[in-house]
Amino acid sequence: MGLFGLATYTAQVRTREIGVRKVLGATVSGIIQLLAIDFIKLVIIAVFIAVPIAWWAMNQWLQDFAYKIDIHWWIFALAGLLALAIALLTISFQSIKAALMNPVRSLRSE
Repeated sequence: MGLFGLATYTAQVRTREIGVRKVLGATVSGIIQLLAIDFIKLVIIAVFIAVPIAWWAMNQWLQDFAYKIDIHWWIFALAGLLALAIALLTISFQSIKAALMNPVRSLRSE
């Protein structure tokens, strides 16, 4: 919900910028990329911070068990990709809505 709210707020704040870009010839995919790249950066930074901490915590926790297992790197890669996919799915609705909006309405209102 927080990511969806932040995407909605960002699209609303940047309405005028999106309108100007559309008037000057920006494509829908370019506008979606413009809005999504900020969120992608945040998710990637969060994954790079969380993976070492999670790996250390899991190793500490698993050492107390009689049967030992190793934690493979692909589990963290899969979790990072899943987090990125969920973030893209969450913000895609607002990005597409902002990209398809009529630029005349956004420029006239301000």
